[in-house]
Amino acid sequence: MKILGISGSPRKEDVSGTHQLVRTVLEASGCDYELVSLRKKQISGCIACLGCVKDNVCKVKDDLEPIREKIVNADAFVIGASNYYSTLNAITHAFLERWFQFRHQEGNLLWGKLGVAVGVGGSAGQAPADEIEKFFLYNFIETVAKVSGQGAASCFSCGYGETCKVGLPYLLYGEGVKITPEDIPDVKKQPKVIESAVDAGKLLGQRLKNNHDRHAVTKKIQEKMMSLLKSSV
Repeated sequence: MKILGISGSPRKEDVSGTHQLVRTVLEASGCDYELVSLRKKQISGCIACLGCVKDNVCKVKDDLEPIREKIVNADAFVIGASNYYSTLNAITHAFLERWFQFRHQEGNLLWGKLGVAVGVGGSAGQAPADEIEKFFLYNFIETVAKVSGQGAASCFSCGYGETCKVGLPYLLYGEGVKITPEDIPDVKKQPKVIESAVDAGKLLGQRLKNNHDRHAVTKKIQEKMMSLLKSSV
């Protein structure tokens, strides 16, 4: 079984909480995996050209092309994103938009696979994790776990974090805040978050190794999707 990990954070891997949590989930799975960072990649959103309708292959030429086969060949996904304005950061959203190429003519390349959604934000990472779960749902992928943690907002390193009254340090710690290394949020210093990432990885690995039935998963997620669509009408 092969898991594809995607870190959508634009930060360098060694300082990205998103990258660290995605890696933690992958390592805990006990499965073969590959981790791809979207940092510095050029990936546009879907341009609605419908070039993928006949063969389920996107015709936009950019850095998603070499990742496509990795997506198709993976049995499961661990996708992490940063919290930008309480949603996914742009490149992660663009990356997932382009999964539209797999949906045409009942294309089932992704159906019944499993996923873990990871989100990291300056205050919380729940919002991007929830958005990733939605993309999984539309592709009939089961979200087996979500992991969210608090990372270091850019306000902690922009140079004005101690004086800017709309910045996160001020909002978190109040007037007269002095930024010290101990104050800067870091997922590695959040034992419960790391534990949840390890637990998510173990669960994903167990599900994959325990006679993973893509057909049964597909049926379950399709029923869930239909129920949600009906309730929204």
